[in-house]
Amino acid sequence: MKYVIGVDLGTSAVKILLMNQHGDVCHEVSKSYPLIQEKSGYSEQDPEEWVEKTVQGLTDIVKNFDGDIENIEGISFSGQMHGLVLLDEYHHVLRNAILWNDTRTTKECRLIEEKVGIDKLLKITKNPALEGFTLPKLLWVKENEPEIFAKAAVFLLPKDYLRYRLTGLIHSEYSDAAGTLLLDVSEKKWSKEICDSLGIDVNLCPPLVASHTQTGTITNEIAVETGLSETVKVFAGGADNACGAIGSGILSAGKTLCSIGTSGVVLSYEEKGNQDFQGKVHYFNHGEADAFYTMGVTLAAGYSLSWFKDVFAEAEDFDALLQDIDQVPIGSNGLLFTPYLVGERTPHADSNIRGSFIGMDASHKRSDFVRAVLEGITFSLNESIEIFRENGKKIETIISIGGGAKNRQWLQMQADIFNVDIVTLASEQGPGMGAAMLASYGCGWFDSLQECAQKFVHLVDTYQPIKENVDMYSKLFPLYQDVYTSTKALNEQLEEFRN
Repeated sequence: MKYVIGVDLGTSAVKILLMNQHGDVCHEVSKSYPLIQEKSGYSEQDPEEWVEKTVQGLTDIVKNFDGDIENIEGISFSGQMHGLVLLDEYHHVLRNAILWNDTRTTKECRLIEEKVGIDKLLKITKNPALEGFTLPKLLWVKENEPEIFAKAAVFLLPKDYLRYRLTGLIHSEYSDAAGTLLLDVSEKKWSKEICDSLGIDVNLCPPLVASHTQTGTITNEIAVETGLSETVKVFAGGADNACGAIGSGILSAGKTLCSIGTSGVVLSYEEKGNQDFQGKVHYFNHGEADAFYTMGVTLAAGYSLSWFKDVFAEAEDFDALLQDIDQVPIGSNGLLFTPYLVGERTPHADSNIRGSFIGMDASHKRSDFVRAVLEGITFSLNESIEIFRENGKKIETIISIGGGAKNRQWLQMQADIFNVDIVTLASEQGPGMGAAMLASYGCGWFDSLQECAQKFVHLVDTYQPIKENVDMYSKLFPLYQDVYTSTKALNEQLEEFRN
């Protein structure tokens, strides 16, 4: 039996999967590491933590492996997007990595819009200038830490730095590069035009390869530390959302993914790189060769439910909190919730907007509030689905993963609000599964990622929309959409009173 390893470098932990040729997860390990938040809006990590914890995790995998170590054939990676790792000419780290959820770069976003132009930026990168992306971080270092920027020879994204430390070779790949605002997404090359407009040397950008490309083997040092064979093939891997799509079988037109974790993502497969969504949703290169995906993001999806539980039902678990929602009618007895607890991304790129409960009266019970939170999260995700449909996309089924797939009532709610069949998976391993699939494809086990998905990805339950529920939600959804425009000015004025 042959095996591969999928390494998912997340924001709070690295998760490592050992998988066999049948698509079985044979062993999994998770190692956590801290965030560094020195100021409000800052979010950084020490890249050495990623390396140290990954090596520990790989060592644990090997210790628990009772077969011939030579049968572990490949490793690939998934990783948190957008993070900036700056290296000098000797490939030493110059400063802590600035992460995707760091929001210090609003000024730099406006500079990009001024120097490049909003229309040109959307034409080249398919995405608007947002604080989370890599380019604004690069410009922030250039402006605020010029002595560090002057020493920079190349930048890497988080999982690409981790892979470099395991192989000694510098690469990036298209799906992660698409989240930098420096990639010409359609042409699959770094944009010299954008670099020149902002005074950035295009040579700071690393060489690009496809997600399934082999990028060397592990070094002798890593082999000794972990117990892995030096012959283990290392593959480029992909961005976390691209790998999440692969690991959920989103590999052909018409397939869409709804992932509800702390944030919520609606991701849909695209065959072409020339469609124009006017920057309303993200548009990135897929981990599948020559494919793309569009993506809408709700910043506080599952986080909204966690917040409600922590504030109003701290001693209860989620099952207890949700047990009565089927007793509450659609519309939560006239109560609406908007999940803007930390601002919003899609369709409103607005860091100042905040959440609301609209329509409260003395008759409302806790169960009404809980259902309203679930409906509000799902309405927010539906805004991305509506953008897809308005631009001519056909959405045939949606695969639901994460916290939103753990409650039957919530799954039916998704079917009714999205008005499409919702499908769940037998095993949810998300981005780590996608990374392992890229390694298995790279090792030649399968002729395509689609063939690999038939072996690795198994669908379980289907929830079909109920017509009368769809009709009710179609009346409520425009009311939900009105809350943003009705409360935007109020929230801007409240900003000065927030701590």
